[in-house]
Amino acid sequence: MCIGVPAEVMEISGEEARVNVMGAGMTAGIVFVPEVKVGDFVLLHAGQAMAVIDRTYAEESIAEWRRVLDGRDEFLY
Repeated sequence: MCIGVPAEVMEISGEEARVNVMGAGMTAGIVFVPEVKVGDFVLLHAGQAMAVIDRTYAEESIAEWRRVLDGRDEFLY
């Protein structure tokens, strides 16, 4: 099973970007999303941005991830 997490692009340098993943900074490859711009949200998997995603979808997904990580998702716990 593959899991992607939303990340906001903070800085771009060549084929890499500095991204914010729910408050944690990391470097991600952006070779699959050459159209990405600073401020965009991407779906991140295994250190690679796989797609540029809509901001609303990203924010909803981040909220759901926070519920799961905080143990507040009643379907998983």
